[in-house]
Amino acid sequence: MNQGVSDDQARWYAVRTKSKEEDRADINLRSWQVQTFTPKLRDLRTSGFGRRYVTKPLFSRYIFAYFDASLLLHKINYTRGVENVVSFGGNPIPIDDQIINLIKDREDEDGFIRVGEELNYGDQVTIRFGPLKSLVGIFEKRINETDRVKILLNTVSYQSHLLIDREMIEKVH
Repeated sequence: MNQGVSDDQARWYAVRTKSKEEDRADINLRSWQVQTFTPKLRDLRTSGFGRRYVTKPLFSRYIFAYFDASLLLHKINYTRGVENVVSFGGNPIPIDDQIINLIKDREDEDGFIRVGEELNYGDQVTIRFGPLKSLVGIFEKRINETDRVKILLNTVSYQSHLLIDREMIEKVH
């Protein structure tokens, strides 16, 4: 992050939202024609009733907004859902475009941020948990429109393909 900026230009800023109001702040800022970026994750939750995916913010209580602070700071700070623009010494702190672009580059086709290593055909992987924990296999491919992957398991005198949740495996280094 850079130090405070005083010239009249639009920059990216981190906006602290009220608790669990990231989407509300995002919608309200966009209604002011302020460009926003609200990175989200798809998280696998397991319970006694099965597994399901939930959407959650990448940065809890923070979104990004692109605006000219000299013109819109007051308006942004008093938008519903917003707590304040991240500042130091009373000056909003702009975020380098490179940082925003780095996060955007990790977005998948569904708009969720990919976290973790990308797997390529032939990568050796190990199963992290479940009944097949610690078994080693070879990554083959992602299954379209799901978070499942296909791996080739190599066990003693037996080879088998297995479809498994991506979160259950990790790349062997």
